[in-house]
Amino acid sequence: MPDTRPPLPPFDRDSAIVKVRSAEDGWNSRDPERVAKAYTEDSQWRNRAEFITGRPEIAAFLTRKWRRELEYRLIKELWAWQDNRIAVRFSYEYRDDSGNWFRAYGNENWEFDPSGLMRMRHASINDLPIGIADRKFFWDLSGPRPADHPGLSDLGL
Repeated sequence: MPDTRPPLPPFDRDSAIVKVRSAEDGWNSRDPERVAKAYTEDSQWRNRAEFITGRPEIAAFLTRKWRRELEYRLIKELWAWQDNRIAVRFSYEYRDDSGNWFRAYGNENWEFDPSGLMRMRHASINDLPIGIADRKFFWDLSGPRPADHPGLSDLGL
C-alpha cells in the first residue's frame, strides 16, 4: 500500500505508544499539510464544537489554529487501545498574539483504517490561562519533544 502509516492496526501496547508519539511529533511540527497526510482522505473530526471532514478541511483548520496558537508545544499520552482504536489524553501550551499563555487539556478518541491512517478523531479540549512562570513545556520549537523531556504523568498533569 503506497499510503500507509505504520504501525498498523490491530494495536498492542507498544505499537499504540509508537502511534501516539508519532502523532505528537507530527502536530509539534506545526505543518498542516504534513499532519493532514496522517488522516484518510475522508477523515471525520470533531474538534471541540467544530466538525471537519477530509484532508483539505483538516489542513485549513490547522493553519488557522497555529496562526492563533503561537509557540505551540504538545504532549500526548496513551490512555487506552483496542484493535484499531486508541484513546489519548493530551495537553499543550501556547501563547496568543498579546503574550497571554494558556495550557489546553483534552482527550481524543481515534479510529484507524487498515493502512494506519486515522479515519475518525473526536477531541474534547479545555483551555486554562496560565502565567509564564507556570509553563512546563520547554523544548526547541524547531523539532519534536526530546526523549528526555518529561511526559504528562511525569509533570503531574
